[in-house]
Amino acid sequence: MMAAYLFPLTMLVSCSKEEQKEPESIVSVQVDEVRSGSIQRIITAEGILRAVDQSSIMPKISSPVRKFYVNRGDHVRQGQLLAELESSDLAATVVDARGAYEQAAAAYRITSSATVPEELVKAQQDAQAFKQSAEAGQKLLQSREQLYKEGALARRLVDEAAVSYAQAKSQYETAQKHLESLQSVGRHEEVKGAAGQLESAKGKYEAAQAQLSYGQIRSPITGVVADRAVFPGEMASAGSPLITVVDASTVIARVNVPPDQAAYIRVGHPATVSSTDASERLPGKVTVVSPAIDPSSTTVEIWVAAPNPKGRLRPGGSVRVTIMADALTNAVVVPTSALLPSTEGGNSVMVIGSDSIAHEHKVQVGVRELEKVQILDGVKSGERIVVGGGFGVQDGSHVRVEKPGKPEEPGDAKTEDKKPGAHE
Repeated sequence: MMAAYLFPLTMLVSCSKEEQKEPESIVSVQVDEVRSGSIQRIITAEGILRAVDQSSIMPKISSPVRKFYVNRGDHVRQGQLLAELESSDLAATVVDARGAYEQAAAAYRITSSATVPEELVKAQQDAQAFKQSAEAGQKLLQSREQLYKEGALARRLVDEAAVSYAQAKSQYETAQKHLESLQSVGRHEEVKGAAGQLESAKGKYEAAQAQLSYGQIRSPITGVVADRAVFPGEMASAGSPLITVVDASTVIARVNVPPDQAAYIRVGHPATVSSTDASERLPGKVTVVSPAIDPSSTTVEIWVAAPNPKGRLRPGGSVRVTIMADALTNAVVVPTSALLPSTEGGNSVMVIGSDSIAHEHKVQVGVRELEKVQILDGVKSGERIVVGGGFGVQDGSHVRVEKPGKPEEPGDAKTEDKKPGAHE
């Protein structure tokens, strides 16, 4: 009876000792060394894509559309005729203005080459004739005065000669002043007046031609027709867009980044513009860094230009922009795969000591790249950290280091805790 009671008790104690002897499980991990090196500062942001050039063509006159020469989606060249507006009345105005201009031109030619020289010749002839008359009157007066002194001539005849001389002298002086006026002022003013009338007529003619040209709608840029506001026969209103042409051969991505990140961005930095699903990627560069902060969003606007020769990205859509800013040197970097979620929140890494025991270190992360990340605080260069298999490792766990890519063999990790005889 006693033997039957002691046998189960013996078996229970034996099993308890076997459980106490069962060793702690060891997890196989891959490790790498914390290094000091360079890392590229990568800044990403969402933005809106715009064309490098876009023109909403607005007519300067209100008139019905007579004919369109392009449709939506057509490629057009700079200066190409896109549409014509009704402009018969403007054409008639041009004809009238041209006639007035030609008439003014003819009057100017006559004034400058014929009328003024004839008047000038006549004034010269009159001045010469009056001069001769004055000289003759002066000689007659002198002769009669001499005869009067000798008593051979009456005083009355001397007085008459004096009056004739005075009249001739006055006529000569008047003719001389008129000649001088024509030579100095008259000719210049008449020609100037005729030239002014010609310029006025020319201006009206050119204005009429300009009004007529407004009936032809031409493209100011090379691009693609994106929109047509009306149909043929409908009224095109002055100041309202009629045709929109977009040049999407180069696109501009406008993004807004926080000021602390914008401080590291410079014009010329390489960048990548990609669609939201990353199916299309275009290499580009930073072209504009706004010097001011937008007060509404407290961000800095950045422009990134990228060639878009095949039109793979369409203006107006959302894009993701990746900017390669300045690189950091002598930074503490670890592989991205080493980062783990910390139990206290944030990020952590598992540091492997010389005793093959994992220790969780909470870290402060800085600049990130695709495959590596900067550590600001938490680890030092030279320490070994887990880069593979870390999700199964707890703080204080025993680990076994294996080479990257080495497959597990019988007896590793999962089979390690099965000792011969443990469950036999």
